Amino acid sequence: MADIVKITDLSLPGLDPYRNTSELELLKNDPPLLVAESPKVVRTALDAGQQPVSLLAENKYITGQAQDIIQRVGDIPVYAGDSAVLTELTGFKLTQGLLCAFCRPEIPEPEKILHNASRIAVLEDIMNQTNVGAIFRSAAALSFDAVLLTRKCSDPYFRRTIRVSMGTVFQIPWAYLPAEDYISYLQDLGFVCTAMALRHDTLCIDDKRLCDAERLAVVLGTEGTGLKEETISQCDYTVKIPMGHGVDSLNVAAASAVAFWALGKR
Repeated sequence: MADIVKITDLSLPGLDPYRNTSELELLKNDPPLLVAESPKVVRTALDAGQQPVSLLAENKYITGQAQDIIQRVGDIPVYAGDSAVLTELTGFKLTQGLLCAFCRPEIPEPEKILHNASRIAVLEDIMNQTNVGAIFRSAAALSFDAVLLTRKCSDPYFRRTIRVSMGTVFQIPWAYLPAEDYISYLQDLGFVCTAMALRHDTLCIDDKRLCDAERLAVVLGTEGTGLKEETISQCDYTVKIPMGHGVDSLNVAAASAVAFWALGKR
């Protein structure tokens, strides 16, 4: 049964993951940690088999929205306090009254998650945490098999990204791509690589060649400049979402949802 610890001293060592919420500080723990926020996201992480270390909960959540979670997590400490205490500890106001520290999972090699994949999302140097989280949520919701990222992308296990993804970073397999020539790497595995880019020499997003591809990689670029020119030139096709009212593009997270819907498995 969980050990409920009323917070009377903010310097308790067990509160370190919530006091030092810098992602780099969490990585320095042994084992490295991540922090998930809100009951729904914590439940999703638990359902995916993630290992909890401790909980931080607003008092009213102990017998309220987090009661079922506390019953699931075994004998780990559950630190409890009122909203003002939790805000002072973390440095921000918890909108849903619950944080959970988890052991950070090992990130697999891409080959392990691509073996049976037919539709994958590829993120090139996307650094905005909110956009990365939203792309993961869309990929999971629209039945993509995996997400692959370049090393310059924002870490999917950052707290904000986990929250925006609604915990789907624990559900959909993901891995980092090789540092160089990752398009050729994917093509060698049989993927047709499609660059989402603002170009005139593009296919319509519902082109039969894309929809019928046995294995398809949808490649998305960073928010400001989009995909690198060398990436676009290496891809098999370039796709642009048709726009109206003089709008030239969508935010990368919105564009990903449109692309995943149009190009997903049928």
